[in-house]
Amino acid sequence: MRRGASIADFAEKIDASPGDLVTVLFHLGEMATATESLDEATFELLGAELGYRIQIVSPEDEDKELLEGFDIDLEQELEDETDEDLVYRSPVVTVMGHVDHGKTRLLDAIRGANVIEGEAGGITQHIGAYQVWQEHEGEDRAITFIDTPGHEAFTAMRARGAQVTDIAILVVAADDGIMPQTIEALNHAQAANVPIVVAVNKVDKEGANPAKVRQQLTEYGLVTEEYGGDTMFVDVSALARTGIEELLEAVLLTADAGLDLRANPNKEARGVAIEARLDKGRGAVATVLIQSGTLRVGDAIVAGTAYGRVRAMVDDRGELVHEAGPSMPVQVQGLSSVPRAGDSFIVTEEDRTARQIAEKREAVERNAQLAKARKRLSLEDFKLALEQGKVETLNLIIKGDVSGAVEALEESLMKIEIDDTVDLRIIHRGVGGVTESDVNLATVDSAVIIGFNVRPDPKARERAAREGVDIRFYNVIYAAIEDVENSLKGMLKPEFEEKQSGVAEIREVFRSSKFGNIAGCIVRSGTITRNAKARVIRDGVVLADGLAIESLRRFKDDVTEVRTDFECGIGLGKFNDLQIGDEIETTEMVEKPRV
Repeated sequence: MRRGASIADFAEKIDASPGDLVTVLFHLGEMATATESLDEATFELLGAELGYRIQIVSPEDEDKELLEGFDIDLEQELEDETDEDLVYRSPVVTVMGHVDHGKTRLLDAIRGANVIEGEAGGITQHIGAYQVWQEHEGEDRAITFIDTPGHEAFTAMRARGAQVTDIAILVVAADDGIMPQTIEALNHAQAANVPIVVAVNKVDKEGANPAKVRQQLTEYGLVTEEYGGDTMFVDVSALARTGIEELLEAVLLTADAGLDLRANPNKEARGVAIEARLDKGRGAVATVLIQSGTLRVGDAIVAGTAYGRVRAMVDDRGELVHEAGPSMPVQVQGLSSVPRAGDSFIVTEEDRTARQIAEKREAVERNAQLAKARKRLSLEDFKLALEQGKVETLNLIIKGDVSGAVEALEESLMKIEIDDTVDLRIIHRGVGGVTESDVNLATVDSAVIIGFNVRPDPKARERAAREGVDIRFYNVIYAAIEDVENSLKGMLKPEFEEKQSGVAEIREVFRSSKFGNIAGCIVRSGTITRNAKARVIRDGVVLADGLAIESLRRFKDDVTEVRTDFECGIGLGKFNDLQIGDEIETTEMVEKPRV
């Protein structure tokens, strides 16, 4: 049976009446309609009663069967390729390791750019993909890097990173040694059966002991070449930018020694969506890694449940490209919706085929979600729980700026251990700002909305205040997990809460050589106060946080505050990335006893 199948589907397979099966299930203490999606355990129960062994098909097999219906057989394609078709492709490398061991700083040193400043609290929240070039044995060779977040809440994303990877770089800090997530990352890489190169970082730090790291890792089957093993260890300092060349050399040597890095560029593109988000100006934007074939502008593409034509492609340096070959990461525009991180994408001959595949996948996904959401509770248990007033459900709606973050947050929340008296349900998840329809859904189902790196639009905020819907905003994932866990366990203590004090809309941007960019604004609500904490919001997504209103003027006069519907000039210090239409939101901290 497929995931999310119903009694009617089962009845069709065994040539029985759905009504009879509903009755059988009722006598087993389960209530379900003939068309309702059932979970695996319910099917097992029904099968055991009728003498059938029911097996739920894995999502991969299900998708393979679906594609075969459209004459697309990915495995057969690979088998049909000959040596003449295959050409060399660059290795795809995933950087893994414990949180704060310097993974992003290392990538930063490799790219010679600064990625780390844009991350909240210095913690990587998104997946990025970059291509760098290194001279090796007299020729320039490309290496594709995937930066996976190190926090354990992103295990799902990190595992996906390992699936598309040829080589894993395990970053271990020389002063810290082996930590829980180092082992976790190592397990992922070993499970994905990829060779590992160890980068011993922070070797220039006081108390650094690279030899101890080498010795600790021997316990996990990684033996350095110095001790007669086959794993390459490289001492690096991401801060001082030393050992970087040697690390890239080690990656290329490892690739040449044990991997057959070849792909056929002369066919329709196949690959994986590494990350995706919603951009108001450009629509759904997905970072994809091409694994074989060549992706061209104008191709009909389907990624998970999203489909469309490739309108434009941008490489990791922000330049427009017209085609991308194997191992090249590009940002693609033109999809109908936001695919999930880790969804595979394929190019089809016609738009119609892409749309049909996406729609069928969506129907399958919806049924699987319904089956997952269906709470198995027998009639006796339900009656008892109702009588004792024991059934309590916390409904959540999750909105985030990128799909990988939403998924990781959902997975982490579902892992929270709670007793049987409380149930946690995620009734909706999505990418983009919090909208009025999210608030409507929260009103109907008495849900709490969690926003991760996003803000609500004015209508949604107004509606939430009117309906009394609780919206919580976070930019670091463990704060969200901690809050939900504490509320489930009834431990939330009074604490300070951030409250919006004013919103100004940028009408004009004035450039000043002395003060930087000055935003000419009109105050839309509340009061803008000088020195207040501020953030800049573009299209519902937080562009910059932790700013302050450093200068506030009405015409030529310095003022301490400006009220609603008045115009003013706002200076945000060194922050200059301002555009007409952006919003500046000021906040204040107020003490709020939480129940």
